[in-house]
This record gives sequence, C-alpha cells and structure tokens, in this order.
Amino acid sequence: MQKSDLKTPYFMIDEAKLIHNLEIAKRLKELSGVKLVLALKCFSTWGVFDIIKPYLDGTTSSGPFEVKLGYETFGGETHAYSVGYSEEDVKEVADICDKMIFNSQSQLKAYRHIIEGKASIGLRLNPGVSYAGQDLANPARQFSRLGVQADHIDPAVLETVNGVMFHMNCENKDVDAFTSLLDAISERFGSYLDNMEWVSLGGGVFFTWPGYDVEKLAAALKAFSERHGVQLYLEPGEAIITKTTDLVVTVVDLVENGMKTAIVDSATEAHRLDTLIYNEPASIMEASEQGEHEYVIGSCSCLAGDQFCVARFAEPLQIGQRLHIMDSAGYTMVKLNWFNGLRMPTVYCERSNGEIQKLNEFGFEDFKRSLSQWSVY
Repeated sequence: MQKSDLKTPYFMIDEAKLIHNLEIAKRLKELSGVKLVLALKCFSTWGVFDIIKPYLDGTTSSGPFEVKLGYETFGGETHAYSVGYSEEDVKEVADICDKMIFNSQSQLKAYRHIIEGKASIGLRLNPGVSYAGQDLANPARQFSRLGVQADHIDPAVLETVNGVMFHMNCENKDVDAFTSLLDAISERFGSYLDNMEWVSLGGGVFFTWPGYDVEKLAAALKAFSERHGVQLYLEPGEAIITKTTDLVVTVVDLVENGMKTAIVDSATEAHRLDTLIYNEPASIMEASEQGEHEYVIGSCSCLAGDQFCVARFAEPLQIGQRLHIMDSAGYTMVKLNWFNGLRMPTVYCERSNGEIQKLNEFGFEDFKRSLSQWSVY
C-alpha cells in the first residue's frame, strides 16, 4: 500500500514518532516513580494501543464508555472519572475499574456504596490555581464545577477516601510553572495528602515538548511523592501523541475573493474541531514562512468561518495537490462528526517497518446509522 494510493482525507499515525514520545514517558517514570495513565478523552484510537501499552500503566476516562474501552483494549489500571455520574453509570463500571474518582462530595455520598470493596475511591479537588492558555480550558476558572473547592471540603469526607485528583494544567510546557503549582497544592492541601494512598495530578503537562526539562520535572514529582508518602499519577494525553499524526487532505478548488483560498476535502468543524473551538490555526507541512503565495486553507463545509489557517507557500497551490495538516491526533479522532455529511477520514498507522496499516474506515452506512436505526415506513 502506497501513500499516494490512499484516498483523502485520512489520518496517518507515525509509529516511530509515537515511540519517541513514549520513550520520554518511560524515562520520566524511571526517574520519578510516577505512574502514567493515558487520557482517553484526548486519544482513544485503540488500534495502536499495542504500541502504547508497554510504556504506560493504564488508562483514565471521562465517561463510562471510555472506562469500558480502556478495560477491554488496554488493560493495566483502569481509572474511572466523570464530572457527573448517573447511578446506572456507576453500576456499569463498578466491576471493571481499579479507581473511581468522584467530582463532588454529593456524588461520592450517593454512590460510594456501589463501589466500596471493588475499587479504590477518590475525590477530585479544585486547587484554585492552574495553568491554561484559554479560560475555556481552565479547570480553576471562576465558578468552576470541576472538583471540590478548598473552602467546601468536609475533612471527615476526605478521611474516607483513598486518594484525590487535581487537574489544573492545559498544555503546560513550563516545568517551573508546574513546580509552583505543586508547591501551592502542598501548602493548601498537605494535611489531607499526608493521609492519602495516591494522588493524581491530572493531565496537560507537556513533558514531550521539545526542550522540556524532564529531569527537573521528575525531581519535583519525586520530592512531592516522598513529602506526602503517596503514589503519584499523571494522566497524559497530548504529551503521548503530540507531533505523531497528520491529517492528509486534497485541494479540490481554488477561489479568490480578496484573498486566495484553497478549499480542501475536509473541515475543522467535522474533522479537527479544536481548531475551530479554540481559534488555534493549524500548521501545514508544505507551507513556507518565506513563501510568496498566501492562501486561506478553507474547508468544504458550509460554515462561513470554517478554515484551517492562513499559510504561505513557495509555489502556487494546484487543484489535486495534497497537504499535510500536522499534529492532528489529540482531540481530533475522538471528536469526529458527520457535519454536512462529509466523508469521515480513514485512520491509518505507518509502522516502523514502513508497512501502512488501516485501523478504521467509514462509509455512507456509518453516516446513515448514526442518525437513525429504524425506519417508520
């Protein structure tokens, strides 16, 4: 199978690049003693879990289907968390999770009897401090519903749980900023942490970013763990799959209305939703900062503002030309949708030996079935 024969749009996961990130994760574990569980809310493409499993300790979830997916396809430790469980949700995962983390003291009180004796019980705390580039993704934003605020904690409740979870980072590439958050947590919650078996520090720590000081992070994590006598967990998502995957698209038209626009056979709203939600332009492999030819890379959806980015190229783009939208693994495949009835990207993995493996493809019947299962006629 040759890449030139593949029909766009498609995702291509590069095994060698994935292993590069995983080797950094392995080093962090060895130096710090921290355990790492993959955040399935970011990346759930289980067709490549065979690559990831030897490096990580398990998975963590944000809903019952992710718990089941982690248990069935990844193994190791299965952590269950949700902002809001129903009783049915808790019963569905009670027998397959190793840790269940509740978002509030009221949910803990309502459902802990279902979990006791089956899984280690945890509670999410909101530290009131965070590192996030945008308010939308800031767990400690004003009026946050995520975790129990410090002044709302019932000390008697914390005496009845095995661990706590803090999630306070989003794409944090600054090890010193992370260390300062650890110090703030120790200062505010240390008396509680000293009585815990484990503490999860959530995700959003970008320790695989180029130039990140992994040794400094490891030392901070190890010191925190020893200070409070707890097993530490991180819940990496983007850190594991960053820079591993391209969304490959084809230019299907060129139009000009004040600016040249290359329309491609994909859409941010359907295939790369976070580009639209966070207004963060995508990066194109073929682009050149010094290029003389500037284009809007526009989607083929009907949404007027749906575009991937504005980019410059050394040569004029041509209809039929392929473009690689880089770093397209995190929060993409988990958010794919059928807006406009667009063709869903096929998912491939290029293995280290050069073999291209098809992980999933979608057709009209998948689109049709997602909207209705039974006919009234």
